[in-house]
Amino acid sequence: MNGEVSSVVKIVFSDIDGTFLLPDSTVSARTERAVRQLLAGDIPFVLVSARMPEAIYPITDRLGIHIPIISYSGALVVDADGQTLFSRTMDADMTARLLDVIARDFPQVTVNYYAGHHWYVRDENDERVQTEVRITQARPERAVWGRCLAGGIYPNKILIMADPADCERAEKELADAFPSFHVVRSAPFLLEIMDGSVSKASGIAVMLDHFGMKPEDALSFGDHYNDLEMLRYTGQSVAMGNAPDEIKRAAAAVTRSNREDGLYWYLKQAGLIAG
Repeated sequence: MNGEVSSVVKIVFSDIDGTFLLPDSTVSARTERAVRQLLAGDIPFVLVSARMPEAIYPITDRLGIHIPIISYSGALVVDADGQTLFSRTMDADMTARLLDVIARDFPQVTVNYYAGHHWYVRDENDERVQTEVRITQARPERAVWGRCLAGGIYPNKILIMADPADCERAEKELADAFPSFHVVRSAPFLLEIMDGSVSKASGIAVMLDHFGMKPEDALSFGDHYNDLEMLRYTGQSVAMGNAPDEIKRAAAAVTRSNREDGLYWYLKQAGLIAG
């Protein structure tokens, strides 16, 4: 590990997959202990994820904690009581165009349409969808995109599931074609698309305002490209040992991998928990 905390940390933000969770999607005993110590010391702990709320709550429920969450990479921000602090949906006309382009140019991918607390898919039995169900425990609903848009159900996020090569190509081509959207990979096989004003940093800004805090009061942990804005925004930032080199360079410090309880070890080294 490298890097040291140079100011008082009043709140901690953590990405989920590849950061807070082990590779098998569970929470290690050390990480659970670290979170409980933070909360006992009146330091808020906030999970920040591309996941929908219903894919985050099973994690917090298993831990028996009630904490605020930032969902859809900042497009939906919810307090500890489940009340919405902020929600940003995508423009309907641009979303319709986006979905048409994906269907035309990337027919091999799986498209997911997330709106508030609902996850819409074309086929619940799609293999990629079922993998997501096993990982997150969230439940999809069958829908037709055009009907959703016509009915005023606008997405907070469109998620593309694809082979890594297709995902990388889609990221470049869709970002170029739709500059009003924020297009970013959250994993080699997952491409997140939100309103262009949305990022994990924007979600953190909402949460900091809710707590009456400033960016310099915050510490963040992340491991992938959709964590870049967050790591650059908070006063202190830590990249996981399993992160790509670009992410490590963007953070103020690097800790061990998620497999090695990197979040726990950094908090212990920084003196934010007793161990």
